[in-house]
Amino acid sequence: TYSDAAIQCCLMIKSLFRLSLRMVTGFVQSLIKLCGLNWTAPDYSTLCRRQKYIDIAISYQKSSYGLHLLMDSTGLKFLGEGEWKRKKHGAEYRRQWRKLHIAIDAETRQIRAIQLTTNNISDSQVLGDLLDQIPQDEQIDSVYTDGAYDTKQCRQAIADRQAHAVIPPRKNAKPWKDTKSSSLERNELLRTVKRLGRTLWKKWSGYHRR
Repeated sequence: TYSDAAIQCCLMIKSLFRLSLRMVTGFVQSLIKLCGLNWTAPDYSTLCRRQKYIDIAISYQKSSYGLHLLMDSTGLKFLGEGEWKRKKHGAEYRRQWRKLHIAIDAETRQIRAIQLTTNNISDSQVLGDLLDQIPQDEQIDSVYTDGAYDTKQCRQAIADRQAHAVIPPRKNAKPWKDTKSSSLERNELLRTVKRLGRTLWKKWSGYHRR
């Protein structure tokens, strides 16, 4: 009966004003009444059921030119004491984290792709999923990431979108032996970094946009 956008709107109001689901239903119903509409708001059981499976749609403004993606991850603690107690008494075994992987448009600074995983998932495993969230008809010019994404899988996923990978090679990186275009480009990058230095390459490539 209710679209995903309607459910998402109700859940946004819940988060913004820190309301319970029952309070959200009354709040939204009063807003509808003020607008002079005869619609009905979803009840709390509908919100509770739908919030488990809804696909959140992030609104964004398209870049005027090709898309330049900045990717990284951060940790979100959802169980455990605060940082002061950890520093005072040491870490507890109950502390648990999730990893939030984000891709941001360098021009508009808006989030274009997002993925939440457990803390045992590496950054490189999620890059393909983040790129899949970008519409296929939207041109991606470049992808900026750190050395954790310096894998064959990541570089191939970026190459498949006809994008340029700005990824520094790891400090112990060795040349790849296959003849794929993404591997050849990475080997050339490795030789450049060894010849010019990592610092100069980062300035030349625009890596510090991240």
